Amino acid sequence: MSNKKSMGVWLAIVLLALPMGAAGVGKLMGVSMLHQSFQLMGLPEWFGYFIGLCELSAAVGLLIPRLSAAAALGIVGIMLGAVGFHVAYTPLSAGVPALVLGLLAVAVVFARKQDSFWLPGQSA
Repeated sequence: MSNKKSMGVWLAIVLLALPMGAAGVGKLMGVSMLHQSFQLMGLPEWFGYFIGLCELSAAVGLLIPRLSAAAALGIVGIMLGAVGFHVAYTPLSAGVPALVLGLLAVAVVFARKQDSFWLPGQSA
């Protein structure tokens, strides 16, 4: 991978890991604003904590090359849920950040798929 491409991939990973990690920590700390959406959808309280754990785990996984594609794929799923929430419950413009993070996660999946654990023998 060229040096510029590698730097671009790492930039995308950091730009994705920071907000996902922050959101995950916030949910795990029980910040009520971050749990309101789950309440609005009628989901149990534990689900917000579960999503927070998934977000924090994905943020850490993004930083490990063999796990980054899988972590980004998990983020895609979470962001699909977030976009779906915004489509159903808020003005569409409120879903733009989730859409951007989801697209960034898709880019990371494709950029890091050759390094991933699901393609054995492709990287050390």
